[in-house]
Amino acid sequence: MDAMNLENPVFVTYLIASAIMVIKVMGQGWVTVYRMLKVGSGYASREDLKQGLINKTPDPTQLEVNEYVDRSRRIHRNDLENIPSFWIAGLLFVVVNPSVLLAQILMYGFVIARLGHFWAYSTERSHEVRATFYTIGSGVVVYMACHVLFVVLM
Repeated sequence: MDAMNLENPVFVTYLIASAIMVIKVMGQGWVTVYRMLKVGSGYASREDLKQGLINKTPDPTQLEVNEYVDRSRRIHRNDLENIPSFWIAGLLFVVVNPSVLLAQILMYGFVIARLGHFWAYSTERSHEVRATFYTIGSGVVVYMACHVLFVVLM
């Protein structure tokens, strides 16, 4: 496709935003692992209680919910519920050839909203603050999908 090449600034914008979001999703998983190892708790599965190099003294209480670990796990789950829709809607958006400025505002806006959501969740800000960042990101994705439908159907 002509739209998907490095000479198309809209596609480059998509690539940059998408790569940042890949790092965010994968990085959050590592944050959760780090937190589990740091506190030796918040494990997710029975087999995590098997003795090994990392868990030398397993204890059934390690399977109990640990807020420090679980908060990171919830952030990760939220990323997995929201970022894939951006990847799909963003790629479709590239194909319908929007203006560069509109694409940059929306795509970088999504990245900023997701990073803001991470900040709000990880620093225990109010639900209203977290929901504001979620709403901005969700609105971007919905707008891009509607824009694609409008272009294709009109």
